[in-house]
Amino acid sequence: MKTVLITGCSSGYGLETARHFLAKGWNVIATMRTPRPGILPSDDRLRVLALDVTSAESIAAALDAAGPIDALVNNAGIGVIGALEATPMSKTRQVFETNTFGVIAMTQAVVPRFRKQMSGVIVNVTSSATLAPMPLASVYTASKMAIEGFTGSLDHELRAFNVRVKLVEPGYGPTTRFAQNTDINLEDVIPAPYAAFAQPILASFARPALVTTEADVAEAVWQAANDEYGQLRYPAGPDALALFRR
Repeated sequence: MKTVLITGCSSGYGLETARHFLAKGWNVIATMRTPRPGILPSDDRLRVLALDVTSAESIAAALDAAGPIDALVNNAGIGVIGALEATPMSKTRQVFETNTFGVIAMTQAVVPRFRKQMSGVIVNVTSSATLAPMPLASVYTASKMAIEGFTGSLDHELRAFNVRVKLVEPGYGPTTRFAQNTDINLEDVIPAPYAAFAQPILASFARPALVTTEADVAEAVWQAANDEYGQLRYPAGPDALALFRR
C-alpha cells in the first residue's frame, strides 16, 4: 500500500486531494501549518501532521514523523493579486517563501529518500496563470512560473533514479480560499490610477465562464502521481484545459 504526503491540506485543493487518495486506498499524510481536527474522515490510513514549508526545522520534523513515503504533493501556497507597483516587496518575498522556496525545500528534503529507494513521484501544484498571461497577478504568476521551470529540469535530473516529477496546473477555483489567504487588502494593491483598468478584470473574476473545482484538481494530482508514461503537465479544470489547448 502506497503512502502520499500532501502539503497544505487545511482547505481547498489539498484537503480534497487528501480525501481522494484516501478513497483510492492509499495511506495519506495530510499536513498543514495548524492541524484542524475533524476536517478529514477518521481512518487508520490517515495521519495529520503540522508542517510549515517555510521552516527547515518544521520540514525535518514532519518528514521524520512521516516515515517512508512514495509520493510528495507540493500543494501549499498563498495567493496575491494586485498591481505590481502597489505590492510591497515584503508581500512578494512572503509569496515566494511559500509558493517557490517552500516547494524547493520540501523537494530537496525528499529527494535523497526517493533516490535511495529508486522510486517515487513528486507532484508540484502550480496554476493556470502559467499557461497564459493574466493581469494583476504578476507576483503570484512569477512564484508559480519558477516552479514550472524547476519541475521540468528536475524531472530530467531524477529519471536515472526512477523518480518522476510532475506539474498540476489548476484553473480558477472560486470556492477555494485563494482570495482569503493573504493579509493585504485589495484596495491597497489597486491604487486609484489602476482602478479603471482593474474594474472589468475584477468583475470577470466574479462571473467566470469556466471554473475549476477541488475535485478537478484532486483527480489531476491522482493521475499525475500514477502516470508511468512521462507526461509532465496536467492542467486541471475546464478553464485550465482551454488555456492549455490554445
